[in-house]
Amino acid sequence: MNAVIAAVGLMLVLSLSRVHVVIALIIGALAGGLVGGLGIEGTLKAFNGGLGGGATVALSYALLGAFAVAIAKSGLAHALADRALAMIDRQGHAEGGKVKWLLIGLMLVVAVSSQNILPIHIAFIPLLVPPLLYVLTRLRIDRRLIACVITFGLITPYMFLPVGFGNIFLNEILLANVARAGVDVSGVNVTHAMAIPAAGMLAGLLLAVCFSYRKKRDYDLARIEQVEQVSVQYNPVTLLVAGLAIAAAFVIQLWLDSMIIGAMVGFLIFSLSGIVRWKDTDDLFTEGMKMMAMIGFIMIAASGFAEVMKATGEVKSLVEASAQWINHSKGVGALLMLLVGLLVTMGIGSSFSTVPILAAIFVPLCVQLGFDPLATVCIVGTAGALGDAGSPASDSTLGPTSGLNVDGQHHHIWDTVVPTFLHYNLPLLAFGWLAAMSL
Repeated sequence: MNAVIAAVGLMLVLSLSRVHVVIALIIGALAGGLVGGLGIEGTLKAFNGGLGGGATVALSYALLGAFAVAIAKSGLAHALADRALAMIDRQGHAEGGKVKWLLIGLMLVVAVSSQNILPIHIAFIPLLVPPLLYVLTRLRIDRRLIACVITFGLITPYMFLPVGFGNIFLNEILLANVARAGVDVSGVNVTHAMAIPAAGMLAGLLLAVCFSYRKKRDYDLARIEQVEQVSVQYNPVTLLVAGLAIAAAFVIQLWLDSMIIGAMVGFLIFSLSGIVRWKDTDDLFTEGMKMMAMIGFIMIAASGFAEVMKATGEVKSLVEASAQWINHSKGVGALLMLLVGLLVTMGIGSSFSTVPILAAIFVPLCVQLGFDPLATVCIVGTAGALGDAGSPASDSTLGPTSGLNVDGQHHHIWDTVVPTFLHYNLPLLAFGWLAAMSL
């Protein structure tokens, strides 16, 4: 058996069986390394060598957690939540329905903006989502719906719009690697190439919003009150300082391309302003780090897992083996390339890292099967994007879970990973295949 299939398959089975994702990643990596011929020593060496790749992200999340707790202390996000609650209490059911759609729209707009307009990626989630959990619970909104909305906003913009992270993915990675593999992409409109796959993502979002998670779902308000302050004192001064801290954090992040420095600057502004008392900074910082500890450890373990997959050399052999099964059929070829992309991305957890691996083999195969440059770009781009939603180790699923599970009522696998896999990977697979055959 191919080592990648063994590792990813075992990791997914264990995760679905409610084994913690970190343990599932470690066991999956060991299985993959042994099947790939690395042996115990070689597997552990590769795994340990890859751990450092996730350390930066883990530290970023830890500092974001502390920054999020400081914002909660200021009452900025709670001012928004209080206004929403006042609208519900004042107008009752009709106004509650209005607030529900306003909150869903807010989550969607902010998530989309985090990829293109203000490219801060998932940094907004621990700052915005936890303070709104009380309102979401009062409205009995299914958190699986919010997970799907946020994940849509994190993925679709970069795979369709060449701005911000989309410029990196579409132009600097996708087009560059397809061109490097021997196809002239000078006349290719990358937005046109990815339009139909993006429509598949939109279809999945509409399905989740209008059908799958439309029913109300109850959560325990008492558990939210234990971890998230629902009655916070705030005034115009604290709100102004909080706004300044958030703006400074985002500007620093965009300027230095560092979430770590941005979050640290924001936290220091809270400390120096007196909103967070100096003697309380240690406890507050620790509280924030605990809130984001799980996502940080998963990202570290995922980096080790990905390094083992690369060390086996069987990612390339899996791609090459798929070429032998195609037998000159364009339809079968497009489907197999997309399925291999889904498997590889779910294991590595990053579309940005997957495309260079896939393009080297898939582009010559597309040329051999008679796909034109536009269809080739579509196949490689869709194969890379597949699996970003629905992967236990992807920040597109870990991010929503970090905000929705602060009170322990949102399971990462069954409430984020499975819903996003079903609503995005399956439509993306179907629409990607349709695009490849029609472009």
